[in-house]
Amino acid sequence: MALRAGGGLVKVLLTVYALLTLYPLYWLFISAFKTNQDFFNRPYGLPHTWMKENIVRAWELGNMGRAMFNSAFVTVTAVLLTIVLGVLAAYALSRFDFRFKKAIVALFLAGLLIPIHSTLVPLFIMMKKLHLLDTYGALILPYTAFELPIAIFLAMAYMASIPREIEEAAMIDGSGWWRIFGSLILPLCMPIVATIAILAFLRFWNDFSFALVFINTQSLKTLPLSLSLFSDGFGTDYALTMGAMAIAVIPTIVIYLLMQEQIMKGMVAGSVKG
Repeated sequence: MALRAGGGLVKVLLTVYALLTLYPLYWLFISAFKTNQDFFNRPYGLPHTWMKENIVRAWELGNMGRAMFNSAFVTVTAVLLTIVLGVLAAYALSRFDFRFKKAIVALFLAGLLIPIHSTLVPLFIMMKKLHLLDTYGALILPYTAFELPIAIFLAMAYMASIPREIEEAAMIDGSGWWRIFGSLILPLCMPIVATIAILAFLRFWNDFSFALVFINTQSLKTLPLSLSLFSDGFGTDYALTMGAMAIAVIPTIVIYLLMQEQIMKGMVAGSVKG
């Protein structure tokens, strides 16, 4: 009876936690269909009149089609670069012994300690000298560089749980290092690759500060910048802002739902060696 009561209490607590976690999304989506007056008069209730026009107007006024393409291009490119460079570096650092290996690992991990926003000014000067301001590269390169430390750290921890005997058997069969990596290690690392991808996707997709500093051309602005168009120094159109935010959050939800199983596998498996 005590075990059943304890299990029931855990289920109740988890249900309450899930509802508290999902409520902000519910509030966002119902607020996206309210008028400004309804937003203030009935902040937690259902819309008195469902304003589907909010979504259409937000899409058109915020030029969200172009902004979504820009965000998707920058995010996907940076995620792919992060995965390729991060997994390759992690494989070399976790499987080979060479001079200054510990120093290189420490250098990568030190990147986790750097406050990202403290680098905005030097990065701006560097981008200006390299003529990269107002280009996709101004976002893709910093995103990749700052995400590599966590990607390498996660991938190294996960690869430590893969038995070396698999690689030794492949080498006996005549496989080289590149074939071993592509045919054995990379498929086995798909859970941690998915984890790295979703963590990077969330950071890149929602970034505002880098895009604000490095991008000025309207046609290159990303989704977070397009959301700021509905607010100025005199007021905020909450109806359109909520509509635009509802559009912007959908890709994140879809990506997470598609990859949630792999993410859980990657986070759990990487914590156990052997």
